[in-house]
Amino acid sequence: MIMKLLNFIILLFVPFIMMGLIKKTKSFWGGRKGPSIWQPLHDFIRLIKKDFVISKTTSVVFKIAPVFAIATVLFASLFVPLASGSALINVEAGIIIFAYTLGLGKFMSLISAMDTGSSFEGMGASREACFTSIVEPAFFMLVASIMALTGNYTFDSLTQIMSNAGSYGVLIAFFAVVVLFIMVLTEGSRVPVDDPATHLELTMIHEVMILDNSGSDLAIYTWANGIKMLLISSLIANIIIPSNISDWMSVILYLLIMCLISIIIGTVESGMARIRMSHVFEFIFIMSSLALVVLSLVAARMFGG
Repeated sequence: MIMKLLNFIILLFVPFIMMGLIKKTKSFWGGRKGPSIWQPLHDFIRLIKKDFVISKTTSVVFKIAPVFAIATVLFASLFVPLASGSALINVEAGIIIFAYTLGLGKFMSLISAMDTGSSFEGMGASREACFTSIVEPAFFMLVASIMALTGNYTFDSLTQIMSNAGSYGVLIAFFAVVVLFIMVLTEGSRVPVDDPATHLELTMIHEVMILDNSGSDLAIYTWANGIKMLLISSLIANIIIPSNISDWMSVILYLLIMCLISIIIGTVESGMARIRMSHVFEFIFIMSSLALVVLSLVAARMFGG
């Protein structure tokens, strides 16, 4: 019961800490003091208190899309192991439900952006949909390969790579972590795929989709995006954290990994610019290439080679 409560607290607050650490890291590399790591939480509270403005050209789709955004990520979190133990809902179809629940939230965000009638928001929605269509097959290929290797068809299979892959375990775990990290950058709308700090509509992707949102709606979108980053980062943590340690040690390692991922994201954003739009697809296709490498290593382990 205590661990479930702790996971709930992590789900609510750690996304804000991750976003705060990313900004703090970028400030450090820029030679600035930067805002507090709690600044994203303060911004969220400030936006929640504000009223929102809705364009007359929009329909009910635009009004309910933020609700779908937060509801889908919260529901998807039930199928992902967080700080310790198994997921709250641990079923064999969990990976399918997880992916398509997030897909439903993405779909509502896309049609909400197009519902405004803005050509810029429609352009951002088109790019976001195209990126997702590349990320999703690579994600399924990666997780399905690991599930076939371990014989466990839930997300718990991620913790069993080292005990089932033999001499291939380190390589499979390494490539899986890299694939999921690229997924964090893509789905979290981070550099080099997207730049959350830009204000140029022609180069914005996720941010241009929510230009018409304000107040509490904007706060919900920001929070939902942070939770999505946390969930994908949690899959990385499940690969790294050993399965034979105590619950409290697992929680400590989990939080350290979340902080480390945030610092790495901040360092990446400080060390490189956003890739040209025509080359973003090549970067995302690295996911597919590495997922195929994992599939090959799993096949070599299972059938010899």
